Amino acid sequence: MEQVIQTFKRTDAETRIPILRMEIDYELISLHDAMMVKDQDMMKETKNRLEQLRLEWLQLEA
Repeated sequence: MEQVIQTFKRTDAETRIPILRMEIDYELISLHDAMMVKDQDMMKETKNRLEQLRLEWLQLEA
């Protein structure tokens, strides 16, 4: 049973990681835009979202 769960998680990670990369790219563009206009609130929100995405990536790789 444990192997079935691990296999499912691995398959899920393989499909999620490319999407996660696109989301990170989008958030980095948003952060750049916020930095250009010096929008502190948007920078904080974007950094928080990037941190959440980073943690999810680490969980998928584990």
